[in-house]
Amino acid sequence: MDDLKVIVIGAGMGGLTAGIALKQAGYTVEVYDRVKELRPAGAAISLWSNGVKVLNCLGLGRDLARVGGHMDRMTYYSQTGEVLTDFSLQPLIDTVGQRPYPVARTELQQLLLDGLGTHVHLNSKCINIEQDAEQVTVTFEDGHQATADLVVAADGTHSILRSHILGETIERRYVGYVNWNGLVPISDDLAPSDSWVIYVGEHKRVSMMPVGGDRFYFFFDVPLPKGTVSQPETYREELMSFFKEWADPVQTLIQRLDPVRTNRVEIHDIEPLPVLVRGRVALLGDAAHGTAPDLGQGGCQAMEDGLVLANCLQSTNLGVEDALKRYEAARKDRVADIITRARKRSDMTHGTDPTKTQQWYEDLKREDGTNIIDGICKTILGGPLH
Repeated sequence: MDDLKVIVIGAGMGGLTAGIALKQAGYTVEVYDRVKELRPAGAAISLWSNGVKVLNCLGLGRDLARVGGHMDRMTYYSQTGEVLTDFSLQPLIDTVGQRPYPVARTELQQLLLDGLGTHVHLNSKCINIEQDAEQVTVTFEDGHQATADLVVAADGTHSILRSHILGETIERRYVGYVNWNGLVPISDDLAPSDSWVIYVGEHKRVSMMPVGGDRFYFFFDVPLPKGTVSQPETYREELMSFFKEWADPVQTLIQRLDPVRTNRVEIHDIEPLPVLVRGRVALLGDAAHGTAPDLGQGGCQAMEDGLVLANCLQSTNLGVEDALKRYEAARKDRVADIITRARKRSDMTHGTDPTKTQQWYEDLKREDGTNIIDGICKTILGGPLH
């Protein structure tokens, strides 16, 4: 299909990737976002090999390698600093055919904006969509309207457009833990510069992962009731309390982080959706499959969505609605599986069943990396790019 006009609602990772792929397919693309200024949510992302492969397909692989972190090993420690398992990630790279690149969200967003190469319409909150057999009309809060052959609803985890697709409003589900995350300079007293290190114990987790610019992306996970109140000025004190007597690198990290630049997020997901498409409108990214970050696949799945959507439009001459149905068929089970497995892993990591979590700690002591790498490879190779 030639000469299509596409409106993308949402300029996050999914929306921008879709916009780039659709532009490269030869379509006219307009991207809108409700925010007044584009600021990425979160500090960084563990961009696994399937997401990297999407960016390779779009000609952005070299730029990503320049700004991404170099991660060669993975190490689990107990809360007291005992090495549970330590192994090379080279077998993973050899199996899937691509190195992962953990990357700061600000730099990834700029890379995608440069790749898009056109203006993003900001301060444009979509409040209504109407469609007929020929086109879709989008209405924005300021009264402006725009029409297109199809609309990509990539408006995030709090999606307004999801209810248009489903005919009902879906509430997000609290997964059960709070995540603090941010960036700190790489330093040997925290972790080796080429390793992803994870401390586990008491159903909690601390992680440090190298990203570009000689920085670690860090996060702390703590199971807490929904709605607990906190402010940046108390973050350090709270973390010191939650991780009291944990290993020295954890204590050093708590002292070194900048509370003002640290994000605190209650982690939610959504149930796998029964449909991703309605007529000429398609859900994409977190709007379609908000998932707990425990598999590191949220951004990667959004990128897969964008590439698959463009391919479906390019590879059929039966019309837009047929192409979107093919997109839905290609993606629905894939993203449902990611949501389900991420939720299961979150439960195991964060003590939903304390017996299973304790068994996981014991299993890590006997792990040589094979099972962990096999699991990550399964996730990567389950996507559209092998």
